[in-house]
Amino acid sequence: MRKNRPNWNVLEGDVKNFDFTNFKNKVDVVTGGFPCQAFSYAGKRLGLEDARGTLFYEFARVIKEVNPPICIGENVKGLLNHDNGKTIRGMLSVLDEIGYNVVPIQILKAINYKVPQKRERLVLVGIRKDIDIKYEYPMPYKKIYTLKDALKKGELFDSDVLISIGAKYPESKKSVLDLVPPKGYWRDLPIEIQKSFMGASFYLGGGKTGMARRIGWDEPCLTLTCSPAQKQTERCHPDETRPFTVREYARIQTFPDDWQFSGPMAQQYKQIGNAVPVNLGREVGYSVIKFLNEYYRIKNKS
Repeated sequence: MRKNRPNWNVLEGDVKNFDFTNFKNKVDVVTGGFPCQAFSYAGKRLGLEDARGTLFYEFARVIKEVNPPICIGENVKGLLNHDNGKTIRGMLSVLDEIGYNVVPIQILKAINYKVPQKRERLVLVGIRKDIDIKYEYPMPYKKIYTLKDALKKGELFDSDVLISIGAKYPESKKSVLDLVPPKGYWRDLPIEIQKSFMGASFYLGGGKTGMARRIGWDEPCLTLTCSPAQKQTERCHPDETRPFTVREYARIQTFPDDWQFSGPMAQQYKQIGNAVPVNLGREVGYSVIKFLNEYYRIKNKS
């Protein structure tokens, strides 16, 4: 953040050690991403104190201290079913307790928002209870972009992808992936190689379409992971037998080419793989601005 936004006041550390009360009623939106940790349930209805010890508690505490008109939480879609749905219900009741109504939750598909990648994200939007304005999720675009749009000059980027550092497959994996055609996966391998590559997984059945997967130019990429060469989530380049490089990863997540990543290569992959795709984030941002413009229009009238 400091490298790319030198004028920002970047505070770094454990969120538990920060007090946000000096921002009360001065900030328009609080956003956060948090892991889905199970809550220990005290009684039927979960309150803020019951969520202590989780990062969601810190997210809710910040909202309570700042009191913004709108708050946005971002998570994996698995949150909906986590702990049989108890976790999400607990989160909703905590937000209710601190004065926020949650808009019906939606899973946003990145491919609908100019992102050449099949990634889904749950967006949780809370509106302060004294505000009677409808929040509307961003409208999907009609066009779906592909790996070619990500890595070649075209509508999304005005040049081919920059050359950069990248992970390599071990020779044993490379020799297997060499045999996989574009858009193919482990089932396209000779049966004996399938058995040795998949090990016990071969006999378990099921799809496992992400294993030994080579992406095609004319399709969106599968969801990028934090580690590009790990087994079971291969995302092989269409023409060359290698994982995507750091800058290719960044393009697939729609980062601009001038955004710099820090630290060792593994950390750079992790930063990119964990991110919300930039173009998806931008669309959510526009939807928040639209909501806030309406909020201030009404507020300034009264």
